Amino acid sequence: MESYFAELIGTFILLLLGNGVVANVVLRQTKGHGAGWIAIAAGWGFAVFAAVLCVGEISGAHLNPAVTIGLAVAGEFAWQLVPGYIAAQMTGAFIGAIVVYLFYRSHFEATAEPELKLATFCTAPVFRNLPHNLFCEIVATFVLVFAALSMSDPSFTLAEGAEEIPVGLGSIGAIQIGLIVFAIGLSLGGPTGYAINPARDLGPRIAHAILPIPKKGSSDWSYAAVPVIGPIVGGILAACLHLAMHYLFD
Repeated sequence: MESYFAELIGTFILLLLGNGVVANVVLRQTKGHGAGWIAIAAGWGFAVFAAVLCVGEISGAHLNPAVTIGLAVAGEFAWQLVPGYIAAQMTGAFIGAIVVYLFYRSHFEATAEPELKLATFCTAPVFRNLPHNLFCEIVATFVLVFAALSMSDPSFTLAEGAEEIPVGLGSIGAIQIGLIVFAIGLSLGGPTGYAINPARDLGPRIAHAILPIPKKGSSDWSYAAVPVIGPIVGGILAACLHLAMHYLFD
């Protein structure tokens, strides 16, 4: 139960800061209005760092169903815990999106464009071509999950033949995954907005659908399956490659 609660809180923090930077950049009359894509990509990277820092030692800070499923496929996470983790991640993302709306409520009212309001909740492609959009989400999430599976803390041995002792990086360890997300945003985020996380997209999209946002427009459910299916497929492919490399080279 402690791990599930940690995943909920961690994903809440991720969405509060991640969707918060999007709101700060795209909504009208904010202090950060117009700061641009680099600010958004950096904000999401730092959001991941903050969330992992807060709950990493409790739950492992998956914060993402694609990561949870990828770890399970790779044999590094128990399958019986997967449903609980995903439910916690979805709930945390949903709550985080609601708090972002409450935080920026005056700026939602000052913003006329429905598409900008939706962007503070979930992703949308620049060019709507669902097979290509799906491909982009698969590739971007593949990079995320493969990197997560490849990370390891440094270690040392006290003497020849002695047991290897891992050395924890503490909060510095959280920087690694934050930088990966930053890199994905800068390099691969352009076509679809890089959801790379089903909970990050679906939970807030549900929040957008039910919140009384003035002149909010559509929640774009015709696209909603892409940022769910794509990241899951990308995570599974990353896990399969990880397993294949260990089989071939270990």
